Amino acid sequence: MSSSVIGLIGIGILVMLFLIRMPIAFAMLSVGILGFIYLVSPEAGLSLLGHDVFAQLTNYSLTVIPMFVLAGSIAFEAGMGERLFDGAYAMFGRLPGSLAIAATVASAGLGAVTGSSVAVAAAVGRMSLPAMKKYNYDDSLATGSIAAAGTLGVLIPPSMIFVIYAMLTEQSIGKLFIAGILPGILLTSLFVMTILLHCRYNKSLAPRGPASSRKQKMAGLVGLGEISILFILVIGGIARGWFSPTQGGGVLVAGVSLLAVARRQISWRGFITALKDSARISCMVLSICIGGIVFGRFMAVSKLPLVLADWLGALSLPTLAVIGFIMLAHMIGGCFMDGMGLLLISMPVIFPTLIALDVDLIWFGVMIVVVGEMGMITPPVGITVYVIKGIAEDVPMITIFKGIVPFIGAIVICMAILVAFPQIATFLPHLITY
Repeated sequence: MSSSVIGLIGIGILVMLFLIRMPIAFAMLSVGILGFIYLVSPEAGLSLLGHDVFAQLTNYSLTVIPMFVLAGSIAFEAGMGERLFDGAYAMFGRLPGSLAIAATVASAGLGAVTGSSVAVAAAVGRMSLPAMKKYNYDDSLATGSIAAAGTLGVLIPPSMIFVIYAMLTEQSIGKLFIAGILPGILLTSLFVMTILLHCRYNKSLAPRGPASSRKQKMAGLVGLGEISILFILVIGGIARGWFSPTQGGGVLVAGVSLLAVARRQISWRGFITALKDSARISCMVLSICIGGIVFGRFMAVSKLPLVLADWLGALSLPTLAVIGFIMLAHMIGGCFMDGMGLLLISMPVIFPTLIALDVDLIWFGVMIVVVGEMGMITPPVGITVYVIKGIAEDVPMITIFKGIVPFIGAIVICMAILVAFPQIATFLPHLITY
């Protein structure tokens, strides 16, 4: 049996482990180490666990993970999502579907701090769904808009998926963070336009909200401005080379903590809870990193990625056609598998093909994340849909999935724009001075 066949069998076993809900980290670690031992030797496998894993986890760049996770945990405990939602509603209150628009803008703002779609969907959902029910919003619009907006947490920096992608492809974390800014703004705008068009053609979906006074709008602007200034300071500092992504994470933690303390929005118990949550989430992400490293080594010795690259090269397909095939495979895979797990499986396999085709890996990283966002709201996985279902227990699952259909169209449009104008994702990273 050839090594490439062993690689395919390993991928098949891994997918089955995912489907039976085995944790991603343990599934990838077990398949990767057993496959590596089978193809090389038990001694080499033990060396892989002892040396390569330690070398990767002691990499300074990975310390960005606990920093940004801690910032997000503090922001969550301090209730900053509520200020963002109130501020957005004060600014957009008279527009059709204003509460849904406010939830979308608040999700984008909270995503700029937490980097987690699940946290964003949960926080914004708890605040906005009761308000939408109070004003008789259609259930499908209310739940669908929040489930879709929650996905912005993985695109707008900081994003844990960007960190994992950077580790797998040896790209700059800072450049990937910067690359997500304009696409994040683009997709947020497309979501807002989707809500506006939806409500304009069917006025029964959402009534107009009451007009906000000038004082309310100024207070709302301050609420939005605090997070915006902090985000610009951190991401701008990374872009200008004033500090590394890890140091930027430290600046973000300090800024969020100072805001929370200055506004007396966090208690000592809340701060301890934030520390515990950030430690738990960081350990989870780093465990996934370990699994990804080991599985990637297994794929390398199986030579399956090289076989795939040679096969695609022999077909003489245009680069765009190959990229389209990869994206389609991710769209389908995202319907059945967690986006991070899918990324960890696919990247070791397709990476040599991307190198051979001279694909811009920063642009491709943004595209993969956008495709992953679609997987977060498509059945049967749809992780943010299940988060919203947990909050809106009286709303049938089919109603929530019906509500996300227009937003899937917005994501497809975003992908098409990024293909036609890749500079949207690559322009800002090229300005980085380090």
